[in-house]
Amino acid sequence: MKPLSSLWIAGGTMLLCGCIPRIELAAPKEPITINMNVKIEHEIHIKVDKDVEALLKTQSGLF
Repeated sequence: MKPLSSLWIAGGTMLLCGCIPRIELAAPKEPITINMNVKIEHEIHIKVDKDVEALLKTQSGLF
């Protein structure tokens, strides 16, 4: 190789190395707050046999 072309390759390599992006991670100065307003409603439907329903009506002291 010619000395001039080697100089161009070395100079180009140095210029390209200077263009590497820098990534920086930093913690926030204030704490992260999460406000959640949640309303939970539920309904429970129980289907029972007629025999069990009659038993629960006659003997209310089971539960």
